[in-house]
Amino acid sequence: MKKSIKAGLGAVAALVLAALLFLFWPLFPRSVPKAENEQPVDVVMVGAGVMSTTLATYLQELQPDWKIEVFERLDGVALESSNGWNNAGTGHSGFAELNYTPQLPDGSVETKRAVGIAEQFEVTRQFWAHQVGRGHLQSPETFVNATPHMSFVWGDDNIAFLKKRQQALVQNPLFYGMEYSEDQAQIKKWAPLMIEGRDPAQKIAATYMPLGTDVNHGVWTEQLMASLQKGPNFQLHLQSEVTALRQNADKTWNVTVADLAKGGQEKTVKTKFVFVGAGGAALKLLQASGIPESKNYAGFPVGGQFLAIENPELAKRHDVKAYGIASTGSPPMSVPHLDARQLDGKPVVLFGPFALATTKFLKNGSWWDLFSSVTHDNLMGMLRVGIHNLDLVQYLMQQAELTDADRQAVLAQYFPEAKREDWKLVTAGQRVQIIKRDPEKGAVLQFGTEIVGSEDGSIAALLGASPGASTAPHIMLNLLKKSFPEQMASAEWKARIQQIVPSYGRKINEDAAYTNEIRRMTSSALKLPYLDVPADLGKKAEVAPAPAAAPRNATQLNKEMQAL
Repeated sequence: MKKSIKAGLGAVAALVLAALLFLFWPLFPRSVPKAENEQPVDVVMVGAGVMSTTLATYLQELQPDWKIEVFERLDGVALESSNGWNNAGTGHSGFAELNYTPQLPDGSVETKRAVGIAEQFEVTRQFWAHQVGRGHLQSPETFVNATPHMSFVWGDDNIAFLKKRQQALVQNPLFYGMEYSEDQAQIKKWAPLMIEGRDPAQKIAATYMPLGTDVNHGVWTEQLMASLQKGPNFQLHLQSEVTALRQNADKTWNVTVADLAKGGQEKTVKTKFVFVGAGGAALKLLQASGIPESKNYAGFPVGGQFLAIENPELAKRHDVKAYGIASTGSPPMSVPHLDARQLDGKPVVLFGPFALATTKFLKNGSWWDLFSSVTHDNLMGMLRVGIHNLDLVQYLMQQAELTDADRQAVLAQYFPEAKREDWKLVTAGQRVQIIKRDPEKGAVLQFGTEIVGSEDGSIAALLGASPGASTAPHIMLNLLKKSFPEQMASAEWKARIQQIVPSYGRKINEDAAYTNEIRRMTSSALKLPYLDVPADLGKKAEVAPAPAAAPRNATQLNKEMQAL
């Protein structure tokens, strides 16, 4: 008996010790070898996705003499979240995403976030236009295409909300031209597959914004990376995994990298600045850096799946992105949308997302990612978030139990005549939602993205998910302000940034004439349709104006744009 008790106590003690070692592992970071380069490079970036590529593109123009090295774990560029198949490809502008415009207790609709997202996407359009002009990006239609954005709802409350939303947004220059209809015949002109086979008596409503876009973030990332590699001070290292980070006394960083093509052979690079643009893996690398700011964060991974319709006869009949509304009690990530896409040079329709429970932080990550990110600093916060977000936990459990018949039933709400043989289930990229320590509320689950960096500005990481890639140029401008404040305040950098993003320092949406000036320029460069906003914009126009002819072949414009 005594032996059994001793054995039991020993096992408990061993488990407690193991748990303590596990939770306190960041206090015992692995050693980092001495750097091979005495003269530090200026910038090291971890990950060759859209964020690192955007930041490197800015820096190569702002400071062409800086030496930049990018380390990517995989054998190619933009293979994780930036890849076209791994995201919805929406040019996020707040046109259709209903979770950006919550209804307030007084019944009014809050438009601040939607307008902010639209403003940020205008920065992206300017960034692209500049890169096209410099020859760093190829023909715009290879990565961005005119694709109207729709919101689509049913039910009296949702219809009333959508109408108020359109009335509130259309008064803003960035949303001018957004139409609203409750007429099935009109909505059928916009999206025939969504109406054919639907009960004629069903009450539905939709908004339609002709200026929406579909974006292949992987393509423009690849094109910019190819251009960056032509510069004498830029190096891209593939199959190179960053395994350790350590700050030196002089505020530089030693970054240890394993060459996966050579069996994990390691080298250490000294750098003045580190950007961690590693998608879901950014949190773990931020923790490995040991900076105090990393203790305030944890991550919650959620995978995604889409139903892919590749039948060309069906795909060519749906040329819009139609966003629905999340069910009551469901998280924002559950918003269903039926998306027209251009992937691998052909039209495709994707429907989803369906959540996928996972512990991976990357699609090509490890099942141990979540567990290895748990420390004594964030464990209680993660448990608190779990307790206070039981709706999210329940949602993920329900999603895990879905069958193909269940997915087909959800699809039929948006595409009534869809057949099971029309689609296949594809797994998209990972998103890692931020769990952040709030000084007043404690740990909270935070949607969106956030730049987290050290107080001295020598290291920064991007955490979070949507809208992400669509607003990468705006996000990286904010990172430049935080990490390089002196340079950003200089006349030289300001002038160069305004060449890249002419509206830098101004709000486009506050001036109809300025909206027209910027959009006319970007529409011409990117071969996208354009609407002239009246200078006296106030009330919603009774009839939506016809778009001006876009400088693109008529056959390349969507059908509805031609009809208008």
